[in-house]
Amino acid sequence: MSVAFRREGDDEHKEPEFELPIPVGPNLVTNAGLKAIRAMVRKLEAEIAAQSDADAVKRLKRDLRYWNTQAATAEIAPEPAEDEVGIGSRVTVRVNGKKRRFTIVGHDEADPAKHKLAFTAPLARAVMGAAAGDFVAFADEEDAVEVVGVE
Repeated sequence: MSVAFRREGDDEHKEPEFELPIPVGPNLVTNAGLKAIRAMVRKLEAEIAAQSDADAVKRLKRDLRYWNTQAATAEIAPEPAEDEVGIGSRVTVRVNGKKRRFTIVGHDEADPAKHKLAFTAPLARAVMGAAAGDFVAFADEEDAVEVVGVE
């Protein structure tokens, strides 16, 4: 007998839906990051309340579980020492002769296109704790990155 005659429905052939992955380690955020997380929770709750499609509600609830977890585990990152790179710092560096400027933020705020790097990104990790004028190792090269400025 053909498989088509034995199936109860199409659901058995769908790809399984998994939870959104939670980044490993502490959920350090900036004040703006915490506000954005809370805003996302409110937005998703409103979308769920307004949605009538069961599949859409299921996807929205999965997203809401992720954002509720992020809201519950968020820790405001401690302020770095003055002139020292830390979470929330806007950093100017020179790498291979080119200047780059970025802000170090939490996972959910990260957006490299907007020059926001997660504190776990390799370049962000390399400069954390450094001060203007310091040279730090990066990509297995000693003194590969010069910290030009910290705000």
